[in-house]
Amino acid sequence: MSTQATNIHATAIVVGKTGLLFLGASGSGKSSLAFSCLAAAKPLGLAAALVADDQVFIARRDGAVIAECPPSIAGLMEIRYTGIVRLPHVSQAEIHFAIRPVDPATAERLPPENEQVDVTGSIRLPLIRLSAISINPLAAIMAKIAVDLD
Repeated sequence: MSTQATNIHATAIVVGKTGLLFLGASGSGKSSLAFSCLAAAKPLGLAAALVADDQVFIARRDGAVIAECPPSIAGLMEIRYTGIVRLPHVSQAEIHFAIRPVDPATAERLPPENEQVDVTGSIRLPLIRLSAISINPLAAIMAKIAVDLD
């Protein structure tokens, strides 16, 4: 990784050419939402892969936000209450959006427009809030970003 990489508690995936970084406290649903997105991409014919689960190296490189997986956990994802599974993965990917799982019982119904989140002191990403119990999180993300994920 380039200089100034920071190890953060997150899950990173790529769907098509769009990198998604799931942020939140332990047990908030990051891995479950990311796994659901990966599973939903396949029947749509979209390429999708895990970058890293639980620990992600994040840095800005040539103007892009890049996530990279620590080699010791490459291809591994913990599905809470199920165990650790092995998934198709890539070692690094450009990240475009941060996803934050929220509890529907306490979350604001309409979050602020154009919301962003500080990932590290020098990295900010557009933020998408998503119900931690979303039935089809990939569909909700696609609707929010309104871009082609091919």
